[in-house]
Amino acid sequence: MNIRQLARIVKTLRRGVMEGLPMAEKSRDPIELFGEWFDTAERCGLYLHEAMTLATSTPDGVPSARMVLLKGFDRGGFSFFTNYGSRKSAELEGNPNAALVFHWNVLQRQIRITGAVARVSHEESAKYFESRPRGSRIAAWASRQSRVLAHRDDLQRAFDEKQQEYESGDVPLPDFWGGYRLLPDDIEFWQGKANRMHDRLLFRRHQAGWVSEWLYP
Repeated sequence: MNIRQLARIVKTLRRGVMEGLPMAEKSRDPIELFGEWFDTAERCGLYLHEAMTLATSTPDGVPSARMVLLKGFDRGGFSFFTNYGSRKSAELEGNPNAALVFHWNVLQRQIRITGAVARVSHEESAKYFESRPRGSRIAAWASRQSRVLAHRDDLQRAFDEKQQEYESGDVPLPDFWGGYRLLPDDIEFWQGKANRMHDRLLFRRHQAGWVSEWLYP
């Protein structure tokens, strides 16, 4: 992190702590507000600003959480990609409700999002898969994600075999790999402030739009 990036972080932090969140207004678009915060985290040079916690649960309510990377967002939802044979995928297929958390500690900001999750189209998965580095595409074929790995050498052997198999051509999208999109029902913005008098602004989906309200910290 260079001096200019650090200066931007300090300026943003001071503004957030001193001024807090904008007033809750029904006309405010939470997706636009998310975009502003997301862009700020990127401009400040935060490492992996797109990292988010993805929380899922089994049909009978046993929870689990892990870090994944946000790969796109718009009014249609927030997208991420994974192996469809993974634990997270099995839980999403059995209970398609999930939560996302973005936490930018240095900015004293947090965003919580909950909603229903569905697979993205094959075309969208293929487009993103083609954008990944070649090694990452080969690794997607080699990994039997979330299954027991008896020996580390088995994973390396699988990678080497797939690397050889696709040595002279493109690496295609595996049929067991692709994306999900979470359509938000609730989006909560948290801004840290002095004396723990934090701001919490909650948006709830209502018919074709959103309603907003303040929450006690």
